[in-house]
Amino acid sequence: MTSRLALALFLIGTIPAAAAPRPSALPDRFDGTWSVEIITETGGCDRAYRYPVRIEHGRARFIGTAFVVEGGVARNGAIRGSISNGATTADVRGRLGLDGFGAGTWVASGALACRGYWNAERRG
Repeated sequence: MTSRLALALFLIGTIPAAAAPRPSALPDRFDGTWSVEIITETGGCDRAYRYPVRIEHGRARFIGTAFVVEGGVARNGAIRGSISNGATTADVRGRLGLDGFGAGTWVASGALACRGYWNAERRG
């Protein structure tokens, strides 16, 4: 399951709710399903994975039940959030573009200490 942690790294970080970006005023601006590729650069996480992430009304959620995801997408496409699966939490930062592509970085701490980057493509 720690290998899957890398995904949700797409849209997630341990930040207070007040500091999280507000959901987009235009709910459909970034809403939809995104295919997210997670690449580990350092640490013990699996090297690479691709996962689907759903954005609804500016809030991100993992398509599945393996992770707890918090965070969202601001009006300008900025992503801040966290994802966790028990003893490991990943802080996620980045940006989605109106062209249907996005990128950013992630850092995991806890049971696993790893870091890397992610790329995303809108699929629906």
